[in-house]
Amino acid sequence: MICLDSEIYSNFFLISFKQLKTGKIKHFEMYDGHPLDKVGVATIMAKHTTISFNGLNFDLPIIQAALEGFDNQRLKNLCDAIIKVKGGSWKVCRDNQIIVPGNWSHVDLFEVAPGRASLKIYGGRMHAPKMQDLPIEPAAEISPEQREIIKSYCENDLATTELLYNTLKPQIALRESMSKQYGIDLRSKSDAQIAETVIKSELHKITKKTYVKPKIKDGVTFKYQDPGIVSFGNPDLQRVFERILNHDFEVAGNGSIAMPSFLKDQKIKICDREYQMGIGGLHSCEKAQFIKRGEDELLIDADVASYYPSIILQQQLSPKSIGSEFLYLYRSLVTRRLKAKASGDKVTADTFKICLNGSFGKLGSKYSYLYAPELLLQTTVTGQLCLLMLIERMESAGIVIRSANTDGIVCHAPRTLERTFQKVAWDWMLDTSFNLERTDYKLLASRDVNNYLAVKTDGKMKGKGVFGGNGLMKNPDRRIIYKAVAEFLSKGIPIEDTIYGCEDMSQFVTVRAVTGGAKYNGEYLGKAVRFYSAVSDMALSLDDDCLYNSINGNKVPKSSGCRPLMDMNRDRIPEDLDYRTYIFDARKLLKEIGV
Repeated sequence: MICLDSEIYSNFFLISFKQLKTGKIKHFEMYDGHPLDKVGVATIMAKHTTISFNGLNFDLPIIQAALEGFDNQRLKNLCDAIIKVKGGSWKVCRDNQIIVPGNWSHVDLFEVAPGRASLKIYGGRMHAPKMQDLPIEPAAEISPEQREIIKSYCENDLATTELLYNTLKPQIALRESMSKQYGIDLRSKSDAQIAETVIKSELHKITKKTYVKPKIKDGVTFKYQDPGIVSFGNPDLQRVFERILNHDFEVAGNGSIAMPSFLKDQKIKICDREYQMGIGGLHSCEKAQFIKRGEDELLIDADVASYYPSIILQQQLSPKSIGSEFLYLYRSLVTRRLKAKASGDKVTADTFKICLNGSFGKLGSKYSYLYAPELLLQTTVTGQLCLLMLIERMESAGIVIRSANTDGIVCHAPRTLERTFQKVAWDWMLDTSFNLERTDYKLLASRDVNNYLAVKTDGKMKGKGVFGGNGLMKNPDRRIIYKAVAEFLSKGIPIEDTIYGCEDMSQFVTVRAVTGGAKYNGEYLGKAVRFYSAVSDMALSLDDDCLYNSINGNKVPKSSGCRPLMDMNRDRIPEDLDYRTYIFDARKLLKEIGV
């Protein structure tokens, strides 16, 4: 396996390869008086599996053009055209008669990585040792001395690509397994793209038909159909239901269903709790909530298992452009996943999970052959109405609902209502055919419905939003604060002990993308920056000691009293780290969650 990256200037072209097994790096350059070693580049591309970030759209067409004899200026023009074009580089390749060889084995991490971001931001999310932006403007001409600077920069990009590949190894391995199973190269596809590809392949095997994306004009309206399983005792809820049934839901300009104002602006009240409906899902509207279960109390998270797939099957929903064959295949995927999960076959179970979850997302994409806005509407609204029905029944039985979000609720009640909870849940499952899964909590602390921490009865923690960790989905933002709060709530460890005792610098940093790039003390840092709270110079205010946007001069959010840390050693804590700020903000967060 070999990582690759390329850099293009009007008088300098560089392709760099890094062999993962040995760490060896090979540079191929082209500049005046130094032709490109085409044989060497072609040999590597033909004989090895290469890895890139956005290589299918950018690096591979550039490399092929270089092998076809493009000089530096033509490569630069091609590079600029690819960057400017929307919808991928295929149009530019077509216009320039560039055909990337089909026998090149390549894995592009761009679509595989979750939470769409730049390679630099992914580096920050993975706590890469060095975050570095392009050191020389793309329009510049490169001097002989600057060639080494570009090489060094390229080597850092290769290191970040390698780190991203290693982080995504489980996802890559699953895609390799699926590629063998279906005879289609799925290694560089997102979950949604895999679902679209696999389902189309499976459908073709069944029907021998070719499927194309349906044409649905903007402004077309759909009626929500009564699912036959929704009923309310509360007249206000019944009126909301009837209004939904009578409303004409309109397809907006982006192909999605427009949310009606009566749902957007109206909050639904059940007992003393308010809920908000939307096209995406239901959520409760609580703020600053802290609940610690007493010995004689219940605190239960009741989630609906595979909610949207269950609704699709229960309601017999299929895209009109495909027909009943979709349901046949969809049910087969659900059945096979459950069977694989029960037998411990994680690879197969995860394969079908990708197909089920990814295909649901494509129902709302007007660029997909699975596009079916009316099906998406029927699924999500049914899910919300059924959840409201469950909430109403629980509250009527004396069980307080503390939180609700998309596919589950959190119930709080005296332990004497255990059998009542079970009966209400069982009756609801019988009426809807959906299945509730139960998790018991000892504690629930939430800033709002999307940011909460729960401690289970076995001591394990479940978090969402700021308490859910970062991984590749979100930028790090002083994780030590949330860890300190979690340790205090779950184990009683003082905030100060956790913060002062942390020796991992990555837990103190914030990573942000800055449009136009950021500066600190006049020094340009780049469009992806990493910084930490520092003990400020007494001569400077917090607003003076911060990062600034290099274009408009505005302060970079959350950077007051902060200093950049573009090069980071996780084992080294800077001497000017301001522990007091982290402790103060952790205590502030405790207040925000109602402690």
